[in-house]
Parts: sequence; structure tokens; C-alpha cells
Amino acid sequence: MEKFHLYAATAAGVEALAGRELREMGYQTQVENGRIRFDGTIEDILKTNLWLRTADRIRIIVAEFDARTFDELFNATQAVAWDQFLPMDAVFPVEGRSQKSQLHSVPDAQAIVKKAVATKLAAIYHRRTRLPETGATYPLEVIINKNHVLLTLDTTGPSLFKRGYRVGKGGAPIKENMAAALIALTSWHTDMPFVDPVCGSGTIPIEAAMIGRNLAPGYNRDFLCETWDWIPNELSRQVRAEADAQADYDTPLQIFGSDIDGHMIAIAKRNAEEAGLSQDITFKQLAVQDFTTELHHGVIVANPPYGERLSDQAGVRELYRQMGQVFKPLTDWSKYILTADLEFEHFYGQKATKKRKLYNGALRTDYFQFWAQRRPRTKAASQRD
Repeated sequence: MEKFHLYAATAAGVEALAGRELREMGYQTQVENGRIRFDGTIEDILKTNLWLRTADRIRIIVAEFDARTFDELFNATQAVAWDQFLPMDAVFPVEGRSQKSQLHSVPDAQAIVKKAVATKLAAIYHRRTRLPETGATYPLEVIINKNHVLLTLDTTGPSLFKRGYRVGKGGAPIKENMAAALIALTSWHTDMPFVDPVCGSGTIPIEAAMIGRNLAPGYNRDFLCETWDWIPNELSRQVRAEADAQADYDTPLQIFGSDIDGHMIAIAKRNAEEAGLSQDITFKQLAVQDFTTELHHGVIVANPPYGERLSDQAGVRELYRQMGQVFKPLTDWSKYILTADLEFEHFYGQKATKKRKLYNGALRTDYFQFWAQRRPRTKAASQRD
């Protein structure tokens, strides 16, 4: 089966996580800013769209070359065998990006690529009139960086963070793939308790349950490439059936989400039900200051309000103080808290074990990590040594 040059697009700061996911799936990777390159077949395109938790989308690298003039861009684009990807009636919108390049006008670059592709397809399909563009959509992108051009074809459609279970949301919901990234950066395993004490619409606990159940995050949605005539429907059904067979519905999970807002808890419960995970997560209306637990060796992941507006800042920093006070006795729990407030540690009352810079959308944030005391080893583990 033919192999394609591919890349998984990611948010800044998440590249290493998506690269790890791909390597665990058996791919050789090359990690770059905002993307991870790998090679794969049509089946791999479907599998990576279905299984990647932290990526945004999967793109085919159609061509790659240097260009410093619009003539060079046109000629190199026209030279591509576009009929291998686009049928005669393809709808092919062209997006663009450019930085540190002589071809700095993105609209002009998009127009040149569009014209070059149309010219090549018209010649191949013997069209004397304009191409109809009435069929399936094949979104193209021209990316120019330091005069190096990537022409890519998006296979995903709506971003991979759109899992399909979110029927309700709050004011500033975290994206599903960012929630998965936050969990991937923790020490959590499925035999440990997991808590989100400011869960909002439930995204973080739902993503934890999906990981715990080994559910493919893209299972309940479609991908744009599944509408293309060269992606076999039977192969798509086969890949989805294989994913369904890998689900684990037997491992016991202890996943909890709480929030001070009862309306948000109701939304979280609906979202979990839509994801088929309502039996795996315990949601409860609860203020952070009232949180207690008798469980041990767990993980807390929180995405509290950031207090970006001055009018909100005092209340949010009081929440940080409450977190510090409530979590301090939980010495055998690890806590991971995402916020854009660089003074968080001061109000929380403890220096983080580690900080990691992440981007929540366009917003720079830090992931403050407070690691637990070392978990005691089991007798069986000691005997194995």
C-alpha cells in the first residue's frame, strides 16, 4: 500500500507528547515546532486520526520545495501530480501561512497555489472551462517558512479536539486534546484515584476516563478524508472495529469531578453520558475549600480560572489560597495546576516541583506540578527485584 509523508499538527508545547503517542503506535517520528512528521499508509491516516489524543489534525505533505518568487511557487506547485489526490470535481480551498520569507503576502501565495492547482487539474482532466468544485472537500495549505514551502492536504476536517461528546460547555472550556495533554504530563495510572476539583463542564475527568477505558478519542466522530473517493469505506469500518475491540470496560476506575457551580455539574454529567462514561465518573457540586478525601496516592489535575480581568483577580487568588490549604495535607497525592498567573505559587503557598510552559489556545500558561512523596513499593514488586 502506498505510503505518504504525513505530519500531526499540535499546539505549541505539546509536540513531544504527540510524538510519544505516535512512537507508541509504532511510527518513526521527527518532532518539529508545531508538528511531528511520520510516514504512513491510508490505514495509518485513519488510525492516527482515530487514536491521537493530543494532536490537532493529520496532514499529508503533498510537496516540499524552496521558492523565493511567485513564478517559482507557481511552477513547483503546478508540477505536482494533483490528480493523485484531487478528483475533477474536488472543492479545494487554500489556506496559507508565511514567516521570515520573501513571499510574505499570504493572500497572494494562496491565490498562486490555487491557480497552479487548477491549471494542472484542468490539463489532466481536459477541462476547457472552470473546474466545477461540486464534490468532496480537499483543504490545502501553503506554509512558507524561511523560503521553504510545504504544500499540505488536511485529512481531518474539524480539529481532533472535537471528540463529539461535548453537548454543553461553560464560559471558557479547555479543549479536549489539551485536557488529554495535561493528563499525559502527570504520574496517573488507572489504578490510582483521579480528581479534578474545578471540573467545569467535565472535560478533564472525561478525558481521563477515555484513557482509562482505552477508548479511541475519535471513535464517535467522522473525518473529512472518509468522504474522499480514494479512502475505502471498508477500510474505515475495519479500523473503527479494531479500535472498538481494544476498549477496556473491566478495569475499575476512581475518577471524580467537582465544581462549586451546580449548573456546570449538570452539564458535565450530560457530557459524560454522551461519551458513554457516566458510570465511570463521580461528579459532585462542591467548593474547593470543602474538598476532602480518604483515598491515597492519587492525582489532582485542575484548570482553575486565571483571573485575567482585574475585577476577577482577587477572587481567583483566594481560590489558589484555598487550593494550597486543602491540598497541603495530601502529601501522597500529586497535584497539577494550569494557570496563566505567574504568581500562582505565592498564593498557593508552595513552590512547584516543576513548571512546564504550555499554550491554552493563544494564551501562555504554566503547568505547576507538585509531586507526591514516593509511593511505597508493593511486596510483590520488591520480591521481583
